[in-house]
Amino acid sequence: MTNFRFFKTPITEIIKKRISVRTYSEQPLTSDIKETLLEFFAISKGPFGTPVRYNLIERNLARSRSNAKLGTYGVIRGASTYVVAVVEKADKDLEDFGYSLENAILFATSLGLGTCWLGGTFKKSEFSKAIEQKEHEILPCISPIGYPSSKRSLIDTAMRFTAGSKNRKEWGELFFSGEFGRPLSIEEAGKYETPLEMVRLAPSASNKQPWRVVKTNNILHFYLQHTKGYAKLLAYDLQRVDMGIAMCHFELTTKELGINGCWCVCDPGNKGKPQDTEYVVSWIESV
Repeated sequence: MTNFRFFKTPITEIIKKRISVRTYSEQPLTSDIKETLLEFFAISKGPFGTPVRYNLIERNLARSRSNAKLGTYGVIRGASTYVVAVVEKADKDLEDFGYSLENAILFATSLGLGTCWLGGTFKKSEFSKAIEQKEHEILPCISPIGYPSSKRSLIDTAMRFTAGSKNRKEWGELFFSGEFGRPLSIEEAGKYETPLEMVRLAPSASNKQPWRVVKTNNILHFYLQHTKGYAKLLAYDLQRVDMGIAMCHFELTTKELGINGCWCVCDPGNKGKPQDTEYVVSWIESV
């Protein structure tokens, strides 16, 4: 999960500060920064325990060592380094991948670095070649990493506008009290107000925000509400990755607030689930 000795800034501040950076300065990462990142990657794991393997791939070195020509379809400008991670195939592989990589991205943000979630077909890509991806591993997403440029490219500005990252769903659409259909008030959320707000602020593919949470006393049930037909357009179900990202925001915030608990796969039953909605996991507070 996370070793808080690495974080020098409150998690809530880091989450609020993180944005998708698509335009970078040409300044390379220092050797000290790279060493610190690799040390953190080694302890960044997901809640279900699926092994995630990381590497920092430098564009120039990748070209000279493996003849890999890294490219991101013109979306990213100026990045010389990428965070590339692969996860072993397993039942909750994509959720673990999302949790672990978001954990790493938040740490990079705390160091003043820019990142950007990029999901797509990387199975037979140059990034796959650069990390020497194995048959039992999958590569759902990558992220550039570096120092943000003071000027955004035109495509960066356009994508930030069309993504609508500031147009997030309201509480009543995401969080529920006891069952679906009964919006959770901030008063009912109590000490979970901040962790749930950090979930609401989590990044997601196409800003779909597919997570839903039903709070019953001190148990919070996490569900994934699939966008119909979305997964079929992609190599992997990125909305499962989104669920891992949301779980990461939630757990890091609860730990920082001193709220102890653990994840448990214990489906509470239907609870009036909407169509295309599936149960994923529950957070159970320790008494």
